Amino acid sequence: MACFFRRRIAAKLGRTLQQSEDAFIPALSAVPVFKKQQGADFKLSISTLRISGILPSTGDIQLQTEHLATRLKQDSVVEDISAGCGIINFKVNRKLLVQKMLEPFGKEEDDKFGLNSELFNTLKKGTTLVEYSSPNIAKKFHAGHLRSTIIGNFIANLKQCLGNNVIRMNYLGDWGMQFGLLGAGFAQFGCQEKLKENPLQHLFEVYVQVNKEAEHNEDMKQAARDFFRQLEQHDNEAVSLWQQFREITVDEYQQVYKRLGVHFDVYSGESFHQHQAQEVVQQLQSRDLLKTSEKGTGVVDLSTSGDTSSVCTVLRSDGTTLYITRDLAAAIDRKEKYNFNEMIYVTDKSQANHFRQLFHILLAMGHSWADRCKHVPFGLVRGMKTRKGEVVFLEDVLDEARARMLHNMSQSKTTKEMDNPEDTAEKVGISALIVQDFRGPLQSDYKFDWDRMLQAQGDTGVFLQYTHARLSSLMRRNDGVKAVAFDPSLLLEQTSITILQHLLRYDEVLYQSAQDLQPKHLVNFLLKLCHLIASAHRELPVKGSAQDVAQVGRESLKYISISLFLNVPSTLLNTLMNILKNKHIG
Repeated sequence: MACFFRRRIAAKLGRTLQQSEDAFIPALSAVPVFKKQQGADFKLSISTLRISGILPSTGDIQLQTEHLATRLKQDSVVEDISAGCGIINFKVNRKLLVQKMLEPFGKEEDDKFGLNSELFNTLKKGTTLVEYSSPNIAKKFHAGHLRSTIIGNFIANLKQCLGNNVIRMNYLGDWGMQFGLLGAGFAQFGCQEKLKENPLQHLFEVYVQVNKEAEHNEDMKQAARDFFRQLEQHDNEAVSLWQQFREITVDEYQQVYKRLGVHFDVYSGESFHQHQAQEVVQQLQSRDLLKTSEKGTGVVDLSTSGDTSSVCTVLRSDGTTLYITRDLAAAIDRKEKYNFNEMIYVTDKSQANHFRQLFHILLAMGHSWADRCKHVPFGLVRGMKTRKGEVVFLEDVLDEARARMLHNMSQSKTTKEMDNPEDTAEKVGISALIVQDFRGPLQSDYKFDWDRMLQAQGDTGVFLQYTHARLSSLMRRNDGVKAVAFDPSLLLEQTSITILQHLLRYDEVLYQSAQDLQPKHLVNFLLKLCHLIASAHRELPVKGSAQDVAQVGRESLKYISISLFLNVPSTLLNTLMNILKNKHIG
């Protein structure tokens, strides 16, 4: 395992420079591999040693590099040491590399590979609350909520894998003036029979109709304001209708979440904090933070220089609360209820200013833990269309992914017969959707491309699924073969070594994702591993090989399969984890 080699190299450096070996861990990293290229396994950054004060920060860095390299001696673990440009390269013993990297497998906890790395010692553990998805009640699941759902689930899975206690929260948009409009609109345009037949579609139609009416009808606008005021005053009839809309919507959403493989520990919502929002207003008043604007609204001035753009409205002129007021109340309530060590909000980047103001107000109210709240923003998806045209609802996207994948499977000569091709097409299609989304930086907008997403070759979720299916099939076909003693010397071809070298980087990639909460590091690591495995299939065949060689092939393939899919911490969503761990395809 990588931590064994990193620790041994660090110990060598510690003895040479008379420093604690722990001081060298941050400066050591596994070397990225290139197919067919023999090279070092680890590299040491001299710049990092200079910055940390281990080496003098003055003088010629290259002379410093070469001098240190000559002082380091080879041993049974490190068989070659060389100086590069500001770095020192270390090549470990090849038999030991094979032995140590395959050692965890076959044991009870082989799915914990890479998770005992010393790199994770610096990560803070505790309770992490992740708020994600958060669609609006009484509306169909909009395609725009897809990114929040899968990114939030990735973060929750990653934190859980690294030992945190994770609370997965869906904070529903179930309050506000939108319900004033919907309530008033349903009284005029709604139909209980249609609501039973197709609940969210009918509510969507009512909402569109009432919005159009309110554009030119002042009476409708007033009716909406009146209905929302009735809600805030707990009028029985208004609350009953609202409750009906909420229950219908959550039931419908859970069907979509099931398709994505997503689950939540808590379904919360703005409505849970309507009373507490008024308490927040009182707290703001008591701290002299709440001011009244010329328009009669309640505002908090976050600026130090009178900049009006930093004035945040927390109360309407009629005394009703706003989204940010309820967010303040929700944050305070969550801290009291869950005592989280960190709270992460996953929304699109247009809400960056909202969360900046939210955290700023919490700090002004005396809640120092607001420093441990974080907003993870993401960009927009452009050009998401189905054959019917522009996409509005997520279900349409998932249906289209399944249909297109099913068509591609039917056209492929290599597709095998299967019991439920539609189910397979659904799983592969959704995996492809997720992988395309996760390949780039989260904050970047990206252009949606069905054809590129569903290609069987290239850096796609389909290729990833195909690789796992092929490994699983090979393992099943050789499952009954008698085991022989494992001999590391049989796995020294460069193709094998290259895969093991790549896997040396696993804990570093995981650590990098934990630092910036970006899935791209793990996704691109997986895709690179898939390409290396494709080479191994061609160059290290199990079929037709001698029994001892074939057994090593099976061991290595088991190792690759577990590392690639079963052990990676649900990084491509629980969906992908379920598909790859419990429901092999192929």
